Amino acid sequence: MSDVMEKPHIFDLSKQSLRELNQALHDLRPNTNATLWHIKDPRGLHSLAVGVNAPITVEIGGNVGYYCGGMNQQAKIVVDGMAGVGVAENMMSGFVHIKGDASQAAGATGKGGLLRIDGNAAARCGISMKGIDIVVRGSVGHMSAFMAQAGTLIVFGDAGEALGDSIYEARLYVRGAVTSLGSDCIQKEMRDEHKQQIHAKLSAAGLAGEIDPSEFKRYGSGRTLYHFHVDNVSSY
Repeated sequence: MSDVMEKPHIFDLSKQSLRELNQALHDLRPNTNATLWHIKDPRGLHSLAVGVNAPITVEIGGNVGYYCGGMNQQAKIVVDGMAGVGVAENMMSGFVHIKGDASQAAGATGKGGLLRIDGNAAARCGISMKGIDIVVRGSVGHMSAFMAQAGTLIVFGDAGEALGDSIYEARLYVRGAVTSLGSDCIQKEMRDEHKQQIHAKLSAAGLAGEIDPSEFKRYGSGRTLYHFHVDNVSSY
């Protein structure tokens, strides 16, 4: 095993364009040797490191704008700052780590992979999630996990109004207070299998042992809206 550390590829967005960066990342192949990238001076630019499909690490030194890490596959993307709307939107696999707060719709429609947010996430976190795992060390805003179909949302803090509105089969775990539950979202029993799931997801996020899984409460679908019924028309 070589003791030589890989020299990172440094990309300075004050001198090079966002288009050049994304094209360079898109050109990488799964067997690339260019596996470590440092992005300097992101300046809140939108659509940074979107559509990456290679087993690489992208470290971004500052705040990012809309849709950072969107459609990610395989890559580990770390943002040393805050993220705008739709971070990790439609992520397929890999790991996206936001060290600050995230704006609305974090992890929206995500189909796989893991999104870790160290701060708070705004409204609609995990909207229409389809298999992604999201761990938020702070709190989440209103309408989080709206129409969430699959995956897990783990919240260390509180949740805003209408959590899990019109939820399908995603599992929601909240440690703090929930302002209100949305249509067809109910509190459910926490069994050993659910505590084990929390432990596994926190371990994958690098947070094993930080919080006892038994401190969380579980929420999910009441399964009353799966089929149309006129008595439930006001809830659709």
